[in-house]
Amino acid sequence: MTNKNKGINPKEEQRMRNPVNVIGAVTFDFVRNTIEVLSLFVDTLWWAIVGPFKGKSSGRQSIFHQMVFAGVQSIVIVFFISLFTGIVIAMQSAYQLKQLGAIIYVAPMVSISMARELGPVFTALVVTGRVGSAITAEIGTMQVSEQIEALETMALNPVRFLVVPRFLALLVMLPCLTIMSDIVGVIGGLIVGVFNLQLNPYRYVSFSFDFLTWKDVWTGLVKSVVFSIIISMVACHVGLRTRGGAEGVGRATTLSVVISFILVVIFDCILTGLFYFSNV
Repeated sequence: MTNKNKGINPKEEQRMRNPVNVIGAVTFDFVRNTIEVLSLFVDTLWWAIVGPFKGKSSGRQSIFHQMVFAGVQSIVIVFFISLFTGIVIAMQSAYQLKQLGAIIYVAPMVSISMARELGPVFTALVVTGRVGSAITAEIGTMQVSEQIEALETMALNPVRFLVVPRFLALLVMLPCLTIMSDIVGVIGGLIVGVFNLQLNPYRYVSFSFDFLTWKDVWTGLVKSVVFSIIISMVACHVGLRTRGGAEGVGRATTLSVVISFILVVIFDCILTGLFYFSNV
């Protein structure tokens, strides 16, 4: 089949195959999207400061409804993932520590791992898959059905009306879910320590908190705050840029989850490096 039959200009096809053009296009899109996300973040901060509670905001667009959706309704899945994560860490670490005669150190290994790393990261990934995708789908559907244009016609700022409630809800609820994840993960390790390793429950708990420092806790909370910003901004930005009807909403939802997953892991690595080399 010729290029003419395909409807593709030969020059356009050659340009698309040029690696320099491809790299340039990808770089341009990355820079443009980064600037747009940062601009959305600045607008969100502005409206979060000057007007989140002004006027009437009811139904699905209220901050408290979004807090229930993002936080309360995510408790069950975060609970079970954190519980089994703590159990797995305890079993895997016990296999090695048993050979060294240091089985009691399973306790601090579980607590520190959950507080510093696994609690905030796993919680962020769960919230991304459940809440971030829902935010993108909802805003994307409003975009393709021209509901956002209707808001602008009624002099309602879409960022203030749609983005700010979701941003504030995640900013509050994700650290709360992270704290719950840390506690449940320690309980999961406790179950293995008491019923499988025959450790004294009181000794297990005391060892967990003897080695757990304040830095371990607040580094995890700082990560959860950063992750909440990433999830809300990416989900809202992709939703506001959705085009192409129902098919476009599906593509946007998938893109939002994939980008959020990647950024959560990247920023987790960056923050871990900063905290590792800092003396705070």
